[in-house]
Amino acid sequence: MTFFDSLDVLGTAAFAISGALSAMNRKLDLFGIFIIAFVTAIGGGTIRDTLIGNTPVSWMQNTSNLYLIGGVTVLAIVFRNKLDYLKKSLFLFDTIGLGVFTIIGVEIGIQTGLEPIICVALGAMTGCFGGVVRDILCNEIPVIFRKEIYATASIAGGICFISLHNAKIDQNAVYVSTALLIIIIRLLVVKYKVSLPLFHTRNLKT
Repeated sequence: MTFFDSLDVLGTAAFAISGALSAMNRKLDLFGIFIIAFVTAIGGGTIRDTLIGNTPVSWMQNTSNLYLIGGVTVLAIVFRNKLDYLKKSLFLFDTIGLGVFTIIGVEIGIQTGLEPIICVALGAMTGCFGGVVRDILCNEIPVIFRKEIYATASIAGGICFISLHNAKIDQNAVYVSTALLIIIIRLLVVKYKVSLPLFHTRNLKT
């Protein structure tokens, strides 16, 4: 297994746990927990593969991911009471998944021969859209659309990846540096409550 494959496993597991925790937080039944875990783990990659014409999509070609998602979901259910501060655990696994899947999306874009800006966009889609589907199914406004910095961290990571890749830095170092940057940005903006500005119109009486 290559380092890139290891990252794929880590990202899939992290997002599956994130989805399972979110589903349990919404008090869904067993079937609902598995569905939310599944779509969180494969949602971004499915959209990415569809856009670049890589079909059947990756999880259909590599069924080991299905067993991985099922296994970590079972573990999340069994050890749910060990995961103190459910909200913090959800944030941690979601942040890890965001960092790792952004890398995967950008790397696949580069391998496909796409322009750098498209590679960054693919990284953001891969990292963010599983969480978007998760939040919609759990009847929440997706975190990507709220004031919390989420997609911005993914985009920053994608730009970092492209820059280091073009500088001919060792590829494994590029992976680690990009993931750490995204994770650190997410930790810092939440810790210090940094957010993007909100815009709204004044309510008009009719």
